[in-house]
Order: sequence, then C-alpha cells, then structure tokens
Amino acid sequence: MALYEMRKFVAPEFIFGVGSRHKVSLYARNMEARRVLIVSDPGVIQAGWVQQAINDLNEVGIESVVFDGITPNPKDYEVMAGAQFYAEQHCDVIVAIGGGSVIDCAKAIGIVITNGRDVTDFEGIDQVDIPGPPLICIPTTAGTSADISQFCIITNSELRYKMAIISKTVVPDIALIDPETTTTLDTYLTACTGVDAITHAIEAYVSTASSPIVDVHAISAIELLWQNIDRAVKDPSYVPARENMLLGSLQAGLAFSNASLGAVHAMAHSLGGYLDVPHGECNALLLDHVVRFNMPKSGDRYQKIAQLMGIDTRGIREKILCKRITEEFTQLRTQLGISERLSKIGVHSSDIPELASHAVNDACIVTNPRIASLGDIKAIYSEAM
Repeated sequence: MALYEMRKFVAPEFIFGVGSRHKVSLYARNMEARRVLIVSDPGVIQAGWVQQAINDLNEVGIESVVFDGITPNPKDYEVMAGAQFYAEQHCDVIVAIGGGSVIDCAKAIGIVITNGRDVTDFEGIDQVDIPGPPLICIPTTAGTSADISQFCIITNSELRYKMAIISKTVVPDIALIDPETTTTLDTYLTACTGVDAITHAIEAYVSTASSPIVDVHAISAIELLWQNIDRAVKDPSYVPARENMLLGSLQAGLAFSNASLGAVHAMAHSLGGYLDVPHGECNALLLDHVVRFNMPKSGDRYQKIAQLMGIDTRGIREKILCKRITEEFTQLRTQLGISERLSKIGVHSSDIPELASHAVNDACIVTNPRIASLGDIKAIYSEAM
C-alpha cells in the first residue's frame, strides 16, 4: 500500500525580492505585448506603484491603459466592465497591480475575454474552458496570494455572496513579488491581510487534501507570519518584517492553492459578499470558532500548529490545547485592533440562515477536516456573534 496519496502541485513562475516589480517590462516584452491593460485601484495608483509600471513599460515601447473601476471584494459587474474596456482598447496582455481584489478581478476579466461568457458562469471547480490572455501580477498586500493561486473570488452582486472560481486556467503566468510594494499598505489592511495569510496556512495544513509538499509550505508560512505580523503592523516601514510577511503569504498561497481551504473561508466568503467587509476581518472573526469545531478530527495537526505559535504542548489534553490556541487567536485580534464579534460589524441573528446557505455550498467546505452540515455552520456563526 502506498504511503502517500497521489497529489498534483500547481504553481506559476514567480520572482521574489526587492526590485522584482521592475521585471514587468521584461516579461511583457517576452509575451510580445503591444498594449497592456493595467488593472489596479485608486489607492494603489495613489501610492505610485502603477506609474512605475507604466514608466517601465514605456521604456521598452509598450503602451498601457489603466482600468481602476474596482472596489474591495470585486463585483461581477466590475469584471464585465473591465472586460469591455480591454476589448475597446485592443489590449493583448494584463498586468494586475494591487491586492487580492485587484488580482482576482484581473483574472476574471481574462477568462471573460477569452470565453465570451458572463463571469457568473465560471463558479465552481474546473468550469473555465479557455485560459485568459497572458497575466503578470504584482501583489501589494501580504495576504491573499491571488498572484500565485488557482483561486479567483468574485462577488455575485445580485445574490450577495462570493463565488469561488477554482481552475488552473486562472493561475497567473508570472508573479513579481516585491516586499517594497507592501510598505504603503495601511496598518488595518496589513493586519487583515496578514490574518488572511495565517488562515490560508492553517486551513491548508488541516485540509483533507493536504500532502507532504503542501505541509512544507504551510508549516513555514505559519511560523513566518506568526512571528512577523505584529512588527509589520506596528512598524510599517520596517522592510525585514514586510519581507517575511510576503514570503509567509507566498508559502501559504502555494499550500492552499493545492490543498484548498476549509470552513473558515467558506463562511468568510459568504459573510464578505453579504456585508462587503474585508475578507481578512471575516477570517479573523471565525478562525477560533472553526478550530473548536475541527479539533476532534485533527488534534495532531493543531498540536503542530500550536507549537509553531510558540505554545508548549507537552502533556496537555486536547481540550486545553484547543483553549490555548483559541486564546492566542483572540489575543492576536485584540493586539491588531480587529473586531471581536460578528455583531460588532453589523451581522444580525436573522442573517445567519442566508449566510449559512451560501457557506454550505462553497467549494472550500469540501476539504474541511470535519464534515460541516448546514446546522453546524449556523451554530458556528451563532457562536461568533
């Protein structure tokens, strides 16, 4: 009998390190780009990162146009507007500069262009027939790992929930992962995206689709992120902490892109789409409650996670282990200034049935270590209130 289950591992080409963003012109030229669509948002443009890319592209004679009609938690109609703009401008390559919202929107614009269908048609696993045009990503947050993953999360504006599009066709062609771009990120977004990355690593590690290769990245990510998030939030210009957060985020992305996620993300997608609140904040409010639910099924994995968080696990019972881990998460939330309860961000008990109905159908719920019924999900939301 084989010791390990058969698993595939998907990752794009990426360059990690200070200054890597300036390689954009080299890769665009290799892709024979003539007119690039730069997808970004007003905050990233204001920070100056988009102008740098325009200058780099100009130097090698490549034209570019900017689409910035994107809000946090990108909406289906924003994707369709971006695809229309791409066609009108006769673009041939996409460059995404921003956080997860920007990169997910860019991915979705690409597949709408090549498949000629509405973005809502691609929801689920392997529903995309034709890959989008060449895509270069320059992430400006240390959290979502959209720049290297096969996930694309778009809000269905009519039904108010986040659709998960999971396909190898949305893996970018190249990610230029430059820690300097994260130094302009405000403290609250640094905290939220950092917690998102920690959640990615933890959920990938306990996922039913984990593998030895995933574990290497997940373990490294938990350690790096846990040790650096506080410094990155409190001292935004300290590049070593930013570097470690981005490296941790990258490794968490490699892990979850291949092992998928779990109940925290399924429930956070539903919550973020319903209330339009930051994804990392949703994760932070749900993580400890899901750990309590999952503990009976993956105690040994959570023991390893506890050790990486600096908890002495020698001789402690599972119940105490669970209490220690969840206390650490609560303390981290308080330290980072993130809300304590769902009720504080505008969730009402009457919203729970609607939230749970979307979460139970989210693709991420499939790999949660403990099977979660609709009733279980309602109960976890209630606990988090």
